Amino acid sequence: MENKHKLNDWIIAVRPWSFPASSMPAVVTFVYVFFLYKQQANLSPNWIFGILSIVGAVIFQISGNLISDYYDYKQGVDREDTFGSSRLLVNKIFAPETILRLGLFFTVLGICIGIYIFYHTGWPLLIIGGIGTVAAVFYYYFKYRALGDLLIFIIYGPMITLGTFYSMTSVVDWKAIWLSIPIGCITVNILHANNTRDMAHDKRAHIRTLAMQLGIKGSIIEYISLISLAYLSLVIMVVAGFLHWFVLGVLITLPVAVGNCKIMSTASIYNPSNIIDLDVKTAQLQLMFSTLFAVLIFISAWL
Repeated sequence: MENKHKLNDWIIAVRPWSFPASSMPAVVTFVYVFFLYKQQANLSPNWIFGILSIVGAVIFQISGNLISDYYDYKQGVDREDTFGSSRLLVNKIFAPETILRLGLFFTVLGICIGIYIFYHTGWPLLIIGGIGTVAAVFYYYFKYRALGDLLIFIIYGPMITLGTFYSMTSVVDWKAIWLSIPIGCITVNILHANNTRDMAHDKRAHIRTLAMQLGIKGSIIEYISLISLAYLSLVIMVVAGFLHWFVLGVLITLPVAVGNCKIMSTASIYNPSNIIDLDVKTAQLQLMFSTLFAVLIFISAWL
């Protein structure tokens, strides 16, 4: 029988510090729609659906994290000597079934929000929401087969961006995917830094991550390439006239990104402590980048 849980236990279980990974792509899209609204007199966005999209993205992230925690524990990925896990299951603070049920509860809650918006918009949201639901429930399956990085980019990039944009405008605008590229690349690197650090432990658990497939050198190249693509895509959006030149102010985060790349370049399978907290540093970069991205797009709407 489980002991009575403290509020702090539940907070740790849902990991609120990780929410920017899912919320910020939706927030940036929300602000971009506002930017378009200021430029186009005939655009009438649904701001409430935009807010619900942000909430829904976070809820699906919570469900995916919890379900993944359950399977990581059952698969032996999370053990006493592993890095980075919340340790709630390893330390037997929660029963595995409790975490799984909580994850499924958030999945159903996210589906309810999605159905409500779908009822007032159209079928494209059903497709986007369906992909998001599958990704949340079966993320662990893809992660164990070296497809986690790709899935994270698709969901925390184009899917959240397209879903938020469509929820607010009832228009599928493929150009909006551009917004998702820089944030999606940095978000993938949060996972990639984690998986690179955990190569030896993941091999012991008989799972395959992309970091394991690439090896240390390949993993370093991937991390640096994704960071480079994030900033390059930002410049391309401005040069192409998709965003106001003022948004180039996001480049002030570049020194932080370069610092992270330098840390990644020291990665070693024999000494994972070199990058022990690089996933946290990458998450901090994602928050800095995406917050500044959103703020500058908002300001540029008035220029």
